[in-house]
Amino acid sequence: MPRTVILAAFLPATPDRLYEMYLDPKQHAAFSGATVEIGESPGSAFRAFEGMLSGTILHVEPKRLIVQTWRSGNWPSDAIDSTLTLSFCSDKDGARIELVQVNVPDVDFAGVCQGWERHYWTPWREYLGTV
Repeated sequence: MPRTVILAAFLPATPDRLYEMYLDPKQHAAFSGATVEIGESPGSAFRAFEGMLSGTILHVEPKRLIVQTWRSGNWPSDAIDSTLTLSFCSDKDGARIELVQVNVPDVDFAGVCQGWERHYWTPWREYLGTV
């Protein structure tokens, strides 16, 4: 049965900068350590980690919200794509990204939860500390 991931991450940058970094392929690759295909307009394809992640940008609210379909190569072939929502909010000493990801297959729920920290939040913090 599909599950919902709800996470928040605090990062030392403005919400505007984090939003731009996520949607810019060069910056996204720089902080994640992997090549990425992504665009900032609805309909843009998303591919990361050598195709392990894929999806499509569905909606953006500049500087504050990104909605995209999202799928892991670890998922069963009959699993539906999840919908990922990233909200960017001001917070003390930086910004908070609030993440809601619906329809994550139960079989990869723990992997997706851990993956956000391992492949996004931690490397992003490290990258921002060196820029």
